[in-house]
Amino acid sequence: MANLASTFWNQERWKEAEDLQVQVMETRKRVLGQEHPDTLTSMNNLALTWKGLGRDKEALKLMEECVLSLTRIIGTNHPNTLSSRAILLEWKIHEPEIDP
Repeated sequence: MANLASTFWNQERWKEAEDLQVQVMETRKRVLGQEHPDTLTSMNNLALTWKGLGRDKEALKLMEECVLSLTRIIGTNHPNTLSSRAILLEWKIHEPEIDP
């Protein structure tokens, strides 16, 4: 399901990607736990999709949660943490009108 969501995302089929990503994230939360790295990857992906859908405030909030959890769980210097943090910083720099 995550692979199909990724395919939709790559095709900019945001709504279809979102529907699957929500399912993947909720399933991973239930099966793996709220702060499992795979669950956090799902959060990251959903935030990116929400950004693609123009849901900027929701995307920003979810990405902030994701970065906080990634930092706590896998560390500040892990590539996944650094990547998510870079995305979050870019959003904050290029779209200062978003109120966190």
